[in-house]
Amino acid sequence: MDFYAACEAVGVAFGILYVVLAIRQSVWCWPAGLVNVALFAIVFYHVRLYADMALQGVYAVLCVYGWHEWRHGGTGTGPLAVSRVPRPWLAGLGLAGAAFALGLGLLLRDRTDAALPFWDAGTTSFSLVAQWMTTRKWIENWAAWIAVDVVYVGMYLSQRLYATAGLYAVFLVLALAGLREWGRSLSAEVEAA
Repeated sequence: MDFYAACEAVGVAFGILYVVLAIRQSVWCWPAGLVNVALFAIVFYHVRLYADMALQGVYAVLCVYGWHEWRHGGTGTGPLAVSRVPRPWLAGLGLAGAAFALGLGLLLRDRTDAALPFWDAGTTSFSLVAQWMTTRKWIENWAAWIAVDVVYVGMYLSQRLYATAGLYAVFLVLALAGLREWGRSLSAEVEAA
């Protein structure tokens, strides 16, 4: 196994661990996520998916932020509870994701040798939206991840990143489970209130 394949394989394991821990609402998902993003930054550089490579750096920052917020971002600086995206945020998140995807796609197309500039930019942009929603424990993050993961599977297959495509297929199934589990948690919190 070469260096990049090893990074991809270990990154896959930590990526799955991250999502499983996130579904369980364990704050330890965030350190697992940090290992995952460090390894995938290396892999994506190697296969010239530059937006995805840069995304890993942003994910690292969001992992640190999410770790803090899940521990101290709730009412009275306690743990953050599952909630819904505030209505005014929904359209803004969608528009911001689309605008960033278009701008980044044009930049990648015109200024780099990116393999799939607009697909790479779109998945990058909407992954940022989904990850931001995850740091806030907004249940809609799982729906966003479901949509993004479907596109990622095809993109990674086209680049012959078979383990990574497999990872995103697993992420897709886990996102469905996350939506169900967080939905139960949200219902329990509403009933308790």
